[in-house]
Amino acid sequence: MAGLVYYSSGSGNTARFIAALGLPADRIPVRPADPMPTPAAPFVLVCPTYADGQGNGAVPKQVIAFLNDPARRALIRGVIAAGNRNFGATFALAGKVIAQKCNVPLLYSFELAGTETDIARVRTGLDRFWGAECLTP
Repeated sequence: MAGLVYYSSGSGNTARFIAALGLPADRIPVRPADPMPTPAAPFVLVCPTYADGQGNGAVPKQVIAFLNDPARRALIRGVIAAGNRNFGATFALAGKVIAQKCNVPLLYSFELAGTETDIARVRTGLDRFWGAECLTP
């Protein structure tokens, strides 16, 4: 079954977005000492952005560590990015970086914890991307 893997920091914005989606998802831990999820099937990664004004550090270190494992990286099929529009050009930059480095599509970008419209669009988009039978919770 295809699924979701996500990272959410202490702010919890991405975790709230995932909870609102109501789909099965594995969380990349905040603490580096905690075990990483081991996806058994292809997944879409949902990732917030933590860039400075020049775009440095956009991808959280825990996400980099997760994707540095070749077995996990081989299963990524797309990325959905979160960010804050107040940061202009670096909004959702992590998604663009991951998409380019992993050669997968950037499927969607949303702000902070997303809106009801974002939730509906992502659910519909994932239904189309995976096929509806893969997303029944």
